Amino acid sequence: MDDRYPRAMPIRALFPTLVYEAPLQRAGLADLNRRLLRESLQLQADDAAGRRWSARNYPGGYTSYGSQSRMHTISPTFERLGRALARHVRAYARALELDLEGRALSLTDCWVNVMPRQVVHGLHLHPLSTISGTYYVRTPRGAPGLKLEDPRLDRFMAAPPRRADARARHWITLPARAGRLILFESWLRHEVPPNPVAAPRVSISFNFGWF
Repeated sequence: MDDRYPRAMPIRALFPTLVYEAPLQRAGLADLNRRLLRESLQLQADDAAGRRWSARNYPGGYTSYGSQSRMHTISPTFERLGRALARHVRAYARALELDLEGRALSLTDCWVNVMPRQVVHGLHLHPLSTISGTYYVRTPRGAPGLKLEDPRLDRFMAAPPRRADARARHWITLPARAGRLILFESWLRHEVPPNPVAAPRVSISFNFGWF
């Protein structure tokens, strides 16, 4: 119980935004991340189409989103990652109380992101998907986390600012930690602030769809 609020205060928390964060698995993470990192960097070197797409849409960085966005279908290592992600997505879907009768959530997209110094990933969402997320492969000390936007932000027309210690904030940044994943509903807008460190931040983004 938060001591700032009287025990009998008639307050209800409505319309919560649930975000899932957990380690991918208990064992074998170091080996899996070594393989994922090697394949991700090799893909960056080989993927001329992806580098051209990134130059236009992700300046200074590399993403395979515009060229190789279904890595789980062409790489056994990424397919192994996809199976591990699916277990977490099922748990998250239960927490969201989704009615998935007659159809399963399936991994539809899976792509690589390499974020060198000063590269930023602008505010966006993932249309036509149900659950999206990111898995961290390499996160140098000081690398930026995932910044999530309050989905009601554009409706705070005349609201005073929140106190510094407020439980509810308009932006929340979840730290990036290698070996961990974050899941969110695909309508939730998010971004990654500029990377302030010299070493690249490497992550894998993905979508699960139901329709």
